[in-house]
Amino acid sequence: MNRQELKIAKRVRRHKRVRARLSGDAKRPRLVVFRANQHIYAQIIDDASQKTLVAASSLELKTKGKKSDQSAEVGTAIAKKALAKDISEVVFDRGGFKYHGRVKALADAARAAGLKF
Repeated sequence: MNRQELKIAKRVRRHKRVRARLSGDAKRPRLVVFRANQHIYAQIIDDASQKTLVAASSLELKTKGKKSDQSAEVGTAIAKKALAKDISEVVFDRGGFKYHGRVKALADAARAAGLKF
């Protein structure tokens, strides 16, 4: 296993460990974050019905800039879409990523826009 494969395998292992304790339902769906090299994606998922309720990503953004700024915009966008569908409380799933940098920027922006977690 090369270095990149090992890094991905460790993240997947952390994600499985987090998901064993964490799930979303109709009252408090799960806010999932996936961080790729160039973009960041966020979804709000109801695990009981296995449906994606709301999604947002940095691909949808018109503005370009620092990746952490784009992450904050995605957090604001997902919060606005969620509040429009009467979702105010979520469970945050960092997806095995460290709660740092772009993931933290997305979470802080979502909180500032009105989501509770």
